[in-house]
Amino acid sequence: MVTATHLVHSLPPIASLSTAIVPAYNNGAGARTQTPFLRIACASRRSQDDDYHATLKALNSKGRFPRKSLGQHYMLNSEINEQLTRAANVEEGDVVLEIGPGTGSLTNVLIRSGATVLAIEKDPHMVDLVRERFESTDRFKVLQEDFVKCHIRSHMLPMLENRKGLNTSSARAKVVSNIPFNISTDVVKQLLPIGDIFSEVVLLLQEETAVRLVESSLRTSEYRPINIFVNFYSEPEYKFKVPRTNFFPQPNVDAAVVTFKLKQAPDYPSVASMKSFFSMVNSAFNGKRKMLRRSLQHICPSNEIERALGDAGLPTTSRPEELTLDDFVKLHNLIVRV
Repeated sequence: MVTATHLVHSLPPIASLSTAIVPAYNNGAGARTQTPFLRIACASRRSQDDDYHATLKALNSKGRFPRKSLGQHYMLNSEINEQLTRAANVEEGDVVLEIGPGTGSLTNVLIRSGATVLAIEKDPHMVDLVRERFESTDRFKVLQEDFVKCHIRSHMLPMLENRKGLNTSSARAKVVSNIPFNISTDVVKQLLPIGDIFSEVVLLLQEETAVRLVESSLRTSEYRPINIFVNFYSEPEYKFKVPRTNFFPQPNVDAAVVTFKLKQAPDYPSVASMKSFFSMVNSAFNGKRKMLRRSLQHICPSNEIERALGDAGLPTTSRPEELTLDDFVKLHNLIVRV
């Protein structure tokens, strides 16, 4: 049984929480302007103490200890929750989806910013906790579901319909979440294609994942189909790093905040079929070291692929890690017959 004493001894000392200023990520190649430095530590010792002890008190109230199987790492630094909220430009009247509210520390900041929050939480004990915590407001709803299995569109549409006629600045919702690291890719794949529902997605991810999603370069081992997917549906940006010392329990890796500005259908690259496009991209990367004229032979003969590569202005010996999103779009439209 998890006791209050166990939790007290498991938490890091308050003084160990990060108080540094960490710059936004820069790939060192000067490819883009570095985002101004962002302060990720608490603005004051008092707010740090309050957030730290609030997390401990909330967990003790349910006799809970974070579950590794659910990827639970609770935020101890209230200023980072403020930074997440500001990164999404959350305003009065916004509808915000939060995945994995935990003890409700980020939820509280979102509600205080004027948002109406729909939270999806898998852990029934945390569902009870946040439902009790925010029972006095009508701007919060929590559903006990596994996010990667839920039909988020059916949950969001009624909330957006209810906003019609109100004086709000956006017809779409936003996502602001500190998500379990082990479902990051699943969450990204589920959210990015629904730009008709969400205008912006702000996620706290494992730093390695954040860098890979945003900064992976051509001709590197990190360049994968997910990079094509992310850029097809959104404009991603790495915002700032969050040291691991800001979480309980402390993970083995640092985290980072990434924003995805979602495109709407008219802004997607022009392909006859998104299904066939991503099928082609995945096939290309399944034989990553193979030339495309070989890995895509199941679509059309090699000589036709070579001709299409030439028409697209690409070498006939091209491999998948050498093609940009635009290159894949051109190639698809030349060789795939829908």
